[in-house]
Amino acid sequence: MNNTTPGTTPPGTLNEQQASQWVQRMFAGIAPKYDLANHILSFNIDRGWRKRLMKRLAPALQRPDAKILDLCCGTGDVLLDFQTISASPVIGADFCHPMLVAARAKARSKGFEAPLFEGDALQLPLRDATLDAIAISFGFRNLANYNGGLTELYRVLKPGGTLAILEFSHPPGSLMKVAYGFYSGVLLPAIGTLVSGSAEAYRYLPDSIRKFPAADELREMMSAAGFRAARYELLTGGIAAIHSGAKD
Repeated sequence: MNNTTPGTTPPGTLNEQQASQWVQRMFAGIAPKYDLANHILSFNIDRGWRKRLMKRLAPALQRPDAKILDLCCGTGDVLLDFQTISASPVIGADFCHPMLVAARAKARSKGFEAPLFEGDALQLPLRDATLDAIAISFGFRNLANYNGGLTELYRVLKPGGTLAILEFSHPPGSLMKVAYGFYSGVLLPAIGTLVSGSAEAYRYLPDSIRKFPAADELREMMSAAGFRAARYELLTGGIAAIHSGAKD
């Protein structure tokens, strides 16, 4: 595993509580420019990734009785994408209040009143076996405890429910690995700082990607947490991946 600690390790943090608070504060600071920075830094490739994620969860989204959670929903891009094909309102959750404010405003601008709640992915305010599907887009990497997060998500899923994680990964090819290393280590911090005004946030981003488990390692972690048929699909040469699995 690239990360020998339980989860994300922002600079200067000594335990899971400090790590969680650091990430929460960081995202609150960049919330106003978050969408703009994301689209510029990904060259809008992230839109295609979100469509692949939506396709993976389409069977659940199209069921009129399904309860779907977009966890770590940020400003709501994935939630609103899902809502275009969902037969029922998709729930959004994030532990960063300014992100939820932006998500609510974005949903209302599209004529939709999104059901949102503020909550920590490691301690969700939900009963056991509540949800039919959970999606997490570029938020799992920021959890203070990856195994703890998988255990909690397994808890709130119904038997047969699906977890789908869209996250940055590690390109297997040497050429892509070098090119992406230059982009994430040099260009991403420079452009991200310019757009968002936060050098701290965009120094953290490439470091968190570098420390995150490789795709096969995350698949093994999902299997160990109880998810059956855990698998992944590499995207854009392996710089991102969609992981999925079902609760037994």
